[in-house]
Amino acid sequence: MPKPKAIIIGAGIAGISSAIRMATKGFDVDVFESNAFPGGKLAEINTGGFRFDAGPSLFTMPQYVDELFKLAGKNPTDYFEYERLEEICRYFYEDGLKLTAVADLNKFADEIETKTNSTAKEVNTYLKKSETIYKVTHKVFLERTLHKIKSYIHWDTFESVFRFGQIDAFRTQSEANNSLFKDKRVAQLFNRYATYNGSDPYQAPATLNVIPHFEFHFGAFLPSKGMYSITTSLVKLAEDLGVKFQYNKPVGEIKYSAENKLKVEGIICDEEFIKADVVISNLDIWFTYKNLLKNFPAPKKLLQQERSSSALIFYWGVKGIHPELGLHNILFAENYKAEFDSIWKEKTIYHDPTVYINITSKYIKSDAPENCENWFVMINVPSNSGQSWDVLIAEARENILNKINRILKKDIAKSIVFEQILDPRSIEAKTGSYQGSLYGNSSNNQFAAFLRHPNFSSKIKNMYFCGGSVHPGGGIPLALLSAKIIDENLNIPKS
Repeated sequence: MPKPKAIIIGAGIAGISSAIRMATKGFDVDVFESNAFPGGKLAEINTGGFRFDAGPSLFTMPQYVDELFKLAGKNPTDYFEYERLEEICRYFYEDGLKLTAVADLNKFADEIETKTNSTAKEVNTYLKKSETIYKVTHKVFLERTLHKIKSYIHWDTFESVFRFGQIDAFRTQSEANNSLFKDKRVAQLFNRYATYNGSDPYQAPATLNVIPHFEFHFGAFLPSKGMYSITTSLVKLAEDLGVKFQYNKPVGEIKYSAENKLKVEGIICDEEFIKADVVISNLDIWFTYKNLLKNFPAPKKLLQQERSSSALIFYWGVKGIHPELGLHNILFAENYKAEFDSIWKEKTIYHDPTVYINITSKYIKSDAPENCENWFVMINVPSNSGQSWDVLIAEARENILNKINRILKKDIAKSIVFEQILDPRSIEAKTGSYQGSLYGNSSNNQFAAFLRHPNFSSKIKNMYFCGGSVHPGGGIPLALLSAKIIDENLNIPKS
């Protein structure tokens, strides 16, 4: 008896995860990817002796990756290794303040009390609040679909409803943090977590204060071979399970039957029809509807929602070793609100942006030649709506170099021996993310969790959706959970 056929559109991390889950359920699985390589945003650049993780640079919740290997009956360490970081991030401020967020929460809280006007008690109270939000929300909002009645027939759902007031949904993240911390610089540090899903802390609900719990409770990690090894290890697992990856194969259309209730039939690729019992799209939901589900009414209100922010990234090969910098570093804007107003209201890049610098060669020596470092330098920018990006990029580059010179007292411009740039236009072109937004729709209102597209089609049977543009959201952990939600709500076709 032939196996049921599943086709996955897109080899992003959620697509690969879906392929693994479908294979373990006994499906014959093909993954169609328009690029010549897997990973989507979780890709790499390897040239001139420098290696860069092209996209996500922080690894949290590794248990969601390990779960896939265990689901397949494999030992995760046979495929993939990582270490927990003792130091999470170094923070630099224009007034000379330097803070190091370490994994030891007592030490971190003590440093804040020693160096700022905030207290260790404030930090501990905040992180306890972050834990509470996680406990109230994770099963209901993150690990289940919000779009089926059965998800709400659980005791923990009723408990979460009764505790809804504890998730702090009716004030902004900035309002909450400024009320919790005496020192506005510490509030700024925790406001930064809104950017983890491409949102604005001055608009987004304080529910986003759940994000630090992922880092400070579960930990921050680094794969021993870099972030891209998450992709390669999962592809290897998928292939070991019989999954076939078709690269340089953009899908042209998703075919569905109009007889009785709509039902997915397969895809068109290279003008050839390929039959499937189940189709899962890992492509941005906007492009899935606009380009692939032809003659199908798109959910207009959903597709018109505000998109998340994007990024401007400079991949710099830099001569010299810079001990004042760690693996993760933040150089804060002096006026944080003005920066976000520029992004969200003016749709441009602020002249004094917050600069994130990731240097994996601090841990993985082979990522840069001897006496060099690989600097992944990123700022938050608006999604693409037709701005003059070439002009903005040139201005931003100069402003970033000036900021590094001002805060670190280092003029590195002449030390840059390699440069590559990623901007919202190229993010869309390379990863299929509409307008270059990194996380689909923004989370700038308290109902954002309910406004994301579900992981299944209510109108086309056996049509599913995964990845950062659908429920539960963007980032590696949530993308992996989107595949898990499909797994738990799958209607297995009858043979």
